[in-house]
Amino acid sequence: MIPDTTAERRSLAERLARGGNLISPAWRTAVEAVPRELFLRPGVFLPTDDARWRPVTALSATPAEWVQIAYSDQSLVTQLDGHVTAGQVTEPVSGFPTSSSTLPATVVGMIEALEVEDGQSVLEIGTGTGYSTALLCHRLGEDGVTSVEVDPEVAARADAALEACGFSTWTVTGDGLLGHPRRAPYDKVIATCAVRRIPYSWVRQTRPGGTILATVGSWSYGTGLARVTVRDDGTAEGRIIGRSSFMPARSQAAMPPTGDLSARAAYADTERRTKIPPRLLDEWVPAFLAQLAAPGAQLVNAVSESGEQAVYLFDAERESFAAIEGVEGEWAVRQGGPVALWDAVERALSAWQDTGQPDITAVGVRITDRCHTYEIGGNPDLRWEHRIV
Repeated sequence: MIPDTTAERRSLAERLARGGNLISPAWRTAVEAVPRELFLRPGVFLPTDDARWRPVTALSATPAEWVQIAYSDQSLVTQLDGHVTAGQVTEPVSGFPTSSSTLPATVVGMIEALEVEDGQSVLEIGTGTGYSTALLCHRLGEDGVTSVEVDPEVAARADAALEACGFSTWTVTGDGLLGHPRRAPYDKVIATCAVRRIPYSWVRQTRPGGTILATVGSWSYGTGLARVTVRDDGTAEGRIIGRSSFMPARSQAAMPPTGDLSARAAYADTERRTKIPPRLLDEWVPAFLAQLAAPGAQLVNAVSESGEQAVYLFDAERESFAAIEGVEGEWAVRQGGPVALWDAVERALSAWQDTGQPDITAVGVRITDRCHTYEIGGNPDLRWEHRIV
């Protein structure tokens, strides 16, 4: 029997308010009303010291422990490898997280940034556990919210949690719609997953003057929260308004390269000393700019058998790589394939340093049906066009 969590919800709202993530009274009312524990069934996976995942369910934990987990300030993994839930295993397991209940501060800060008004309609991409869906339904009424989830098992669990929370949602089998579907255009579109770029189909489904809010990027960090406004001519413009971290959209998720990475980067076309140390990519803004400069590249940090550090960029689609390795306190880069990935990253980071290292919020965004353009202050060396083929 789960105890009443009214006090925990109020405490969560107070912490979010103190942290500056929860601002408006309407959203505070929603946070205090929606029980997060209902959206964690059958359970969660907690990280272990040996890089595995320990399953915890409402049945295996004490009521007090379960409530403490549900209202902790952390993201909680709810699925591994696209199908494994905590209710299916009893011992720690290995796996790759594919669904989670995101950090409450991130969820609430994002829906605050959506700037919704009474009577508006919202399309949510990525229902996940359904917690953010419930907050939206509480704020706007469930008739104003449509949520899309591509994983039918995840959608079913979210649907059950929403019903337990008092929202009489219904599921449309096949296309993953939850809530009360309505025809586009929507006033607002919000993605609770990360995308490499905002699909133009979202622009088409948003009314002129409407807003799209989505996390852009494909790495586990160094991603940016883009907010764009749709124009009468079918384009959308805006900027990156801050840092944000979400799991990638299922259709865009890529498993990190494994195995013998040095073998993958064995046949280089060029080799030289680096101008920029690769450890700069440990910082959020340089990592975001690197993704703009080398879209589609995956970043892997590794240590060789001799103990030397190495950083790899792999772009499978363009069959290119960059291997940056430490040599006597310096760094050398070997590159192979038709695209010199590290050259593009170095140009971006050098220009960023030369202009005073502006924050991620300096990045402007423009979307058309043919191209996504990112730029900082009109600087041609800080302008990236991602054309849609």
